Amino acid sequence: MDKNRMRALTKEFLEVIGEDPKREGLIDTPRRVADMYEELTEGYAMNPKEILAREWNEVTGMVIAKEIDFFSLCEHHLLPFYGKVHIGYIPSRAVVGISKLARLVDCFSQRLQLQERMTKQIADALNENLHPLGVAVVIQARHLCMQMRGVKSAADIVTSELRGQFEKSETRNEFFDMLRKPM
Repeated sequence: MDKNRMRALTKEFLEVIGEDPKREGLIDTPRRVADMYEELTEGYAMNPKEILAREWNEVTGMVIAKEIDFFSLCEHHLLPFYGKVHIGYIPSRAVVGISKLARLVDCFSQRLQLQERMTKQIADALNENLHPLGVAVVIQARHLCMQMRGVKSAADIVTSELRGQFEKSETRNEFFDMLRKPM
């Protein structure tokens, strides 16, 4: 990202909305905004294949990572949406370290995004790189573009992608039962 250009654009934005970028509280705003957007869009520099490259010993049971926090920016309004990602997969031969699942979520959430696409991207990356017997990804999120503007209503938006064994009701039910259980 070109941070100098982002600072200049932020300064121009402040002027366009009627603010004075030289005002005491706004002097450092262009720098802060450039730093923030660099951090919030780090996912563009991440590669899912590299994240999921290291596999561990053979495992045959279902692996579930519940409540992975994420923050993203809606590509329509550049406002945040945030929530939890739940990932389940059934290894065909090996598993990756659990932290890799959180990094995979970061890879896709730290981009301009749609929740529906992000759900699919996470499922596709797991499927293509781990070749599991099944993958389940569920995302539950709040969208500030909906809460702050337009209908001004808070709602939990839930999306899911189910592949392989998770398309069978027995496996799907086991996954959702495990999500409902408290730690």
